Amino acid sequence: MVTHILTTFNRTLAHEDFGKLLLRLAVGGLMLFHGVHKLIDGVDGIAGMLTAQGLPAFIAYGVLVGEVLAPCLIILGIATRPAALVLAFTMIVAWLMVGTGRTWLLDNTGAWAIENLMYFFVGALAVACLGAGRYALGQAQWR
Repeated sequence: MVTHILTTFNRTLAHEDFGKLLLRLAVGGLMLFHGVHKLIDGVDGIAGMLTAQGLPAFIAYGVLVGEVLAPCLIILGIATRPAALVLAFTMIVAWLMVGTGRTWLLDNTGAWAIENLMYFFVGALAVACLGAGRYALGQAQWR
């Protein structure tokens, strides 16, 4: 009886392509909020952090690739795997810029201080590994 219920339950939820779509919408959509913020308010804060480290300020515009372009491609399912790797790389850079000193800390609510970076990093890696699935605009070889 229990086996039959579990089998039916598993068959009902076995929609891998829909799961991939949900993952793409979550990872790409939530990161896009960060990118839109930088489109509206600019990248001056990031440019300041870069120049403080002796790097050229123009590199700050790269954040728009990682937080606007890559998420849009992920959401649409166009060049999904490369776009997801760009997003994962963006999270590594974000961690190097602001997260290394917080890696072993908790925030004031008890959460891991860099958990948002890790969610996006691991989510982007999952999208890169899984691909876009059937519900995507890109051609099959780029999904």
